[in-house]
Amino acid sequence: MLSLVIIARDEADRIADCLGSVPFAAERLVLDSGSTDGTPEIAAACGATVLRTDWPGHVAQKNRALRAASQPWVLSLDADERLEPEAGEALQEALAAPGDAAGFALSRCSTWLGTRLRHGRWYPDRKVRVVRRGRGRWVGDDPHDRLVVDGPVRRLAGDIGHVPYRDLSEHLATIDRYTRIHAGALHARGVRARWWDVAARPPLHFVDAYLLRRGFLDGTAGLAVAGLGATHVLLEWTRLWMLREG
Repeated sequence: MLSLVIIARDEADRIADCLGSVPFAAERLVLDSGSTDGTPEIAAACGATVLRTDWPGHVAQKNRALRAASQPWVLSLDADERLEPEAGEALQEALAAPGDAAGFALSRCSTWLGTRLRHGRWYPDRKVRVVRRGRGRWVGDDPHDRLVVDGPVRRLAGDIGHVPYRDLSEHLATIDRYTRIHAGALHARGVRARWWDVAARPPLHFVDAYLLRRGFLDGTAGLAVAGLGATHVLLEWTRLWMLREG
């Protein structure tokens, strides 16, 4: 009844946990785009079907994964995510009696350098990740993608567990990479930065994440994540400004 689909590259240390978090999936597909660390072999050993592909971008690759699934329902997870037990139980119950639902949304709870975050902009971070096959598609500007569903979407109890960064250096490297990609995508579709975007958006992001959404309740990690988020916004809009000036 359910296909689990994952896009991956060099996720040898995480792919088994991701696959193992959905033991009730009738089909498990891993689309691997050039791993050199043994990810495909580990995924296959876990019972997944591995499709070796090129890398057309986040949105295109996730749509490719949707099309490859064969079961009536499709759950899309990233390799750094896990379906937590409560969410797994809720999903199985929902699939047994879906009613008119065409998709299901779950909260995502991220852990940052060992601290589970329950406040700020990172929680509840609801994501539509389950869709009837043929009733959804991924859209957005790489790398910021979202699943759009043709029909009603219901919320489920439980969380998707998320450990996006192995360490601080990976977080900083991701900020650098993603802001380059997204600024380029925004520029390509005609978005232009103004001076007030560069000046105002980063502090507004921090105030929203740390104060309005109570990131301060997550302690030092909440402060760090709010600050790094503001840095992400500053770098993205500065790069977009520089593309305009160039």
